[in-house]
Amino acid sequence: MTSTLDTEIELVEGCRAGDNTARKELYTRYSKQMLAVCYRYIGDVDAAHDVLHDGFIKVFTHFTFRGECRLQSWLTRIMVTQAIDYLRQQQRTNRLISYEEQLPDMADDESRAVEECENLPTGTLMEFVAELPVGCRTVFNLFVFEGKSHKEIADLLHIKEHTSTSQLHRAKNMLIQRIKEYTEHEKRK
Repeated sequence: MTSTLDTEIELVEGCRAGDNTARKELYTRYSKQMLAVCYRYIGDVDAAHDVLHDGFIKVFTHFTFRGECRLQSWLTRIMVTQAIDYLRQQQRTNRLISYEEQLPDMADDESRAVEECENLPTGTLMEFVAELPVGCRTVFNLFVFEGKSHKEIADLLHIKEHTSTSQLHRAKNMLIQRIKEYTEHEKRK
């Protein structure tokens, strides 16, 4: 019986060798997860598919995986980079990321929203994240899902650290408001 590790090693070696069967297996195994990553950043299903395909083309033409992390983590980094590159090409990130509208502080609502969030279907929460403006969504994803610091985000996006913290604050407030509206609507049903 072949273990998962052996299968992944064979998959990696096949992709390095340009074996189309291995490439197809890699795509089949990881495409749904990577599409979710792309969608989190892009917020548009069709564009996320385009970014996913561009990311896999990059993977297959320059297969540089060295085994220093999990294969899934390596693919995720590539897709995140591809998504950010897409946003830059659309010239939306820099325009929206510098917009620093401050919303009122919602500390009380924040704790209630966290409680309500636990009962929220994951798909619904991901839709709310996808609805965020590009700048807020990008910072939110990098901070929450990728675990980047504000300094790392600022360096990656070529913005100031303060802009990163401001965008995260704005994203959280917008999500809190959206969750609040959703739960109130659900209670009225």
